[in-house]
Amino acid sequence: MRQDKVPILILAAGASRRMRGRDKLCEDVGGQPLLALQIARARAVGPTFVAVPSLSHPRADIVASTDAQPILAKEADKGIGASLRDCVQQLPDCPAFMIVLADLIDLNVADLRCVLTARSANPDNLIWRGVTEEGLPGHPVIFDQQLKPAFNNLNGDRGAETIIRSYAERTHYIPLPGQHARHDLNTPEDWAAWRSQNG
Repeated sequence: MRQDKVPILILAAGASRRMRGRDKLCEDVGGQPLLALQIARARAVGPTFVAVPSLSHPRADIVASTDAQPILAKEADKGIGASLRDCVQQLPDCPAFMIVLADLIDLNVADLRCVLTARSANPDNLIWRGVTEEGLPGHPVIFDQQLKPAFNNLNGDRGAETIIRSYAERTHYIPLPGQHARHDLNTPEDWAAWRSQNG
């Protein structure tokens, strides 16, 4: 990987508990699993790594069918913070890295590129974060390489919010269309509603 490339880490190690036995990342979207779609979007922008709960998990099989690289989140059951702690340290050396939630169904290639462009245009910041059109914070989030050691202390379900709060004055927010930065589908009802609107 070129040193100037920003790797993308897709977080796909969650348990999908609210789906009541279904895996939201394996749900069909346009003839392919949601996770495969998200990987394709990320791969169009940069080198892609995917946090998975196990290398024998069906999600790992999806990753194996792509050009992305799986990363084992060995303590994914302890929350997204633990996944970030384990997986960020496995990313290659780089000037910065992008984190994306795998279930943000509307987040597209243009959105990812928009946040990357904002990083280049605002180099004095340490964090660059996508927000909704109303300004609500979401994803993707790019972290400067110098923040990587801070991920060693993460745990629980708050993700990287403690890091983001610590560097609030050096965070640049990028408005993305509509609810792209936050719209996820967590329950069968969410999926049914989305499909009724999107065919």
